[in-house]
Amino acid sequence: MSRSTHRLTVAQALVRFLAAQHTERDGVRHRLIAGTWGIFGHGNVAGIGQALLEAGEDTMPFHQGRNEQAMVHAAVAHARHLNRLSAQAVTTSIGPGATNLVTGAALATINRLPVLLLPGDYFATRVADPLLQQLEHPVEADVSVNDTLRPVSRFFDRITRPEALIPAALQAMRVLADPVETGAVTLALPQDVQAEAYDWPAEFFAERIWRVRRPAPEPAELAAAADAVRAARRPLLVAGGGVHHSEAERALREFAEATGVPAASTQAGKGSLRHDHPADLGGIGHTGTSVADDLARTADLVIGVGTRYSDFTTASGTLFQHPDVRFVNLNVTAFDAHKLSARTLVADARAGLEALTGALSGHRVDAEYEAEYGAGKERWERVVDAAYRADDEHAVPTQTQVLGALDAVVGDEDVVINAAGSLPGDLHKLWRARSPRQYHLEYGYSCMGYEIPAAVGVQQAAPGTPVWALVGDGTYLMMPTEIVTAVQERLPVKLVLIQNHGYASIGGLSEQTGGERFGTAYRYRAADGTFTGDPLPVDLAANAASLGMDVLRAKTVGELREALAAARASDRPTCVHVETDPATGAPGAQAWWDVPVAEVASREAATRAREAYERRVVDRRRHL
Repeated sequence: MSRSTHRLTVAQALVRFLAAQHTERDGVRHRLIAGTWGIFGHGNVAGIGQALLEAGEDTMPFHQGRNEQAMVHAAVAHARHLNRLSAQAVTTSIGPGATNLVTGAALATINRLPVLLLPGDYFATRVADPLLQQLEHPVEADVSVNDTLRPVSRFFDRITRPEALIPAALQAMRVLADPVETGAVTLALPQDVQAEAYDWPAEFFAERIWRVRRPAPEPAELAAAADAVRAARRPLLVAGGGVHHSEAERALREFAEATGVPAASTQAGKGSLRHDHPADLGGIGHTGTSVADDLARTADLVIGVGTRYSDFTTASGTLFQHPDVRFVNLNVTAFDAHKLSARTLVADARAGLEALTGALSGHRVDAEYEAEYGAGKERWERVVDAAYRADDEHAVPTQTQVLGALDAVVGDEDVVINAAGSLPGDLHKLWRARSPRQYHLEYGYSCMGYEIPAAVGVQQAAPGTPVWALVGDGTYLMMPTEIVTAVQERLPVKLVLIQNHGYASIGGLSEQTGGERFGTAYRYRAADGTFTGDPLPVDLAANAASLGMDVLRAKTVGELREALAAARASDRPTCVHVETDPATGAPGAQAWWDVPVAEVASREAATRAREAYERRVVDRRRHL
C-alpha cells in the first residue's frame, strides 16, 4: 500500500507543519503558532527564510525584527496576552543571532510563557568546518553556541537529519501547548539540513489540535484544602499569574464573594480582581500595599493560586509571620504547588477555585475580619490619592504623578506594560487595575528592554486596543529598536518615556545597601573620577523621533495630561517624553527584600547598611 508523501526541504516542511497546529480550550480553537519573527543571516536565509517566502503570509505571517532578544520579548508578550493559547516562532542565523535569544528564552521559561525558537546551526555534515561564526570546542565537537539555550529551554533538540524533525516537532508542540511544561522551546536547525529535501508523509501536515485541559482537583486534596480554609480565622489568598493564564478571574471573584476571603496579588496576578472590588487588597510583598502586607503578617492560612512565590512575594521569607501559618497551594504545576510545605491542590486555577468554592458552601470569614481589611483598603486608597495628586499644573511631575495622569486617561481596555526599574514598585503599589489584561508587568525576569517589543507583541495580539509601554531612560537605552518595527507595521503603540538621568531603582537600592549610588547616574565624570558631574546631554525624545515615532514633549503636569490624551487618540506610534522631579512621591516599601550587604567594609555607609541588614535578616524563616 503506497503512502502519500510531499517532497519538501526540512525548512519548508517545518513551516507547513507549524501552520497546521492549533490549541483548543473550552471549545475555542486558536492557532498555536500565529506567526514567525525573523532576522536573516547565512544560517537561516536560504532555509527558513526561503520557506517562509514560499509559504506566503496566509500560511505563516512573517514579522521583521531589529534585535533577536526583542523578537523573543514581542513573542512572549503576545502569548501572555492570549493566555498562553497562541504563541509565535523566532528564527535567527547562527552565532550572535542565536546567542541573542538566550535572555528572551530565560524570560519566557521563568514566566512559564511559550515561545518557539528556531536558530540556525553549523553544518551537520561538517563539510564546512569551521564556518563563519562557528565556536570551535576542542573537546566536544558537537557543541555549538545554541547549547547556551539548553538550560533556559523547556525542550531542546538539534535536527541533524531530516526525518528527526518529525518527533522533535511533535514534542515541541506538546510542550508549548501544555500549561505545566510550557516555556521556551528550541529546535536548532543546521543550515545544510534546513535546505535538504525529504519525502514527508502527508499525515505530518494534517491539522492537529492540542487540547489544553482543565484538570480538576483530586477529591482528597480538595477536602483537605476546604478543611484548612474552614479552620482558619485569618485566611489570605495570593493571586498569581496562573489566575490570568487560566482565565479564572470570575471564579476568583465568586470565591471571594462567597467566602469573604481577601485577595492580594503578585506582579503577574495583579488585576485578578478589579481594583475596586471589596476583597482586592492590591499588591503583596516587597512592592505590595500596607493592607496586603499587614494581613500577610498575621494570616494563619495563605491560599496561593497560580503563584510561584518569588522572593518579592514572600519578602525574602519574612512576610508570613504568624507562628502557625500554613499554606494551601492551587497550581496546575505540582512543582509550584509543593512550595512552602503546602497542602497541595494540583489543578487548573479555574477548575480548582470553582471546586473549592463549592466545597466551602455556607462558610464565610468573620465579619470583624472583613471590616478590618475593608478599613485597611480605604486607608491605602488615600495613600494612592495622595501619590497621584498634582495640585500645581505648572509643576514638574513626580513619577507617581505621571501614573496619576495616565490613570485619568486610560480606559478599562487599555494595556499598561512595564518590566524594570523603579516603575514596577510604584505600579504594584499604586496602579488601579480595571480589567484582567490591563496590568502587564514582566517581573519574573524583570528584564530591561522588554517593554517596547512587548507593546508590539500585545498590539499584534489585540488590534485596536490602546497599548502603553512605560519605560525609564535606562530601559529605553537598552532596547529602543522595535520602535522601527512599530512604525513599519503601523502599530499605534504609546510610549511613555520617563527621563530621570540614571538607574533610579538601583540607585536607591545602592544607597540602602551601602553602595552610595555608585555607577548609577547618567553624568559626566567629575575631577575625582566619579560620575557626579553634569547630566549627560542625551535627548531621548529626539532619538525616538529619529526612529519614526511622533513625539510629544511634556514639561509640566498640565502638558503631560494633554500629551497623554493626544497619544491615546493617535493612530500612529507616539512617544510622550517627560523629565520627572526626583522626589518620587511613592510610599516606601511595606516589606523587606533580602539583598546581602558587605559584612566588612571601610566606608561608613556600608557599615551602617550592614547593621540595618542584620536587624532585618533575623525575621527570615523557612516554612516546613
